[in-house]
Amino acid sequence: MIADLCLHSCLSDGRSTPAAMLARAHMLGLRAVALAEHADGVTMARTLEQIQELARAYSALWDLMVVAAVELTGAPPAALAEEVARARRLGAGLVLVHGEGMGNAAVPGTNLAAIEAGADILAHPGLLAEAEAARAAQTKTALMLTAQPGHCLANGHVWRLARQHGAPVVVSSGAHQEGELLGPGGLRAVALGAGMGEVEWRACQTHAWTLACRKLQV
Repeated sequence: MIADLCLHSCLSDGRSTPAAMLARAHMLGLRAVALAEHADGVTMARTLEQIQELARAYSALWDLMVVAAVELTGAPPAALAEEVARARRLGAGLVLVHGEGMGNAAVPGTNLAAIEAGADILAHPGLLAEAEAARAAQTKTALMLTAQPGHCLANGHVWRLARQHGAPVVVSSGAHQEGELLGPGGLRAVALGAGMGEVEWRACQTHAWTLACRKLQV
């Protein structure tokens, strides 16, 4: 059973609809997704309210576990600890932070601040430092490998440091419209392309399922 823990809800960009994204996820054979949207301290509350409503509505209709999530984007690193905590108080099933990726990167210092804040997932962390990977292992913040153009260029680096330091990893399509969404074979290809072996890929998926189910209290 394959999970994709960053599927954007398309509430704001108009390129797709959440229903179309979830329908595509179902058709591709995914069994769990995190339905997320980019947000900050100002937009977080209303964004999460919409995503939670969508997750409730569609998870009951598809054979799909839908986790309401938020991806904190653009926040000053000094604000991330409070924003991560607030997202959890507002009921986010998973809290992601938009990391210092190779494309559309966050400001320097975001990676470490997200890890120290205990975010569930650091999305596309780019050329993260060894100390950041080591700290992620301690805080159990998962480092994301992604299929997103630009961001995917650092997948091999992220996986090498994650494996070296024992940090958890999740693999995601990072899709913002249904045409970008990957099925099980595509996600596996991203993982193996970054240097994972089959056993490591299965362990990665086990962690993704554990994370999704824990946040849903399944």
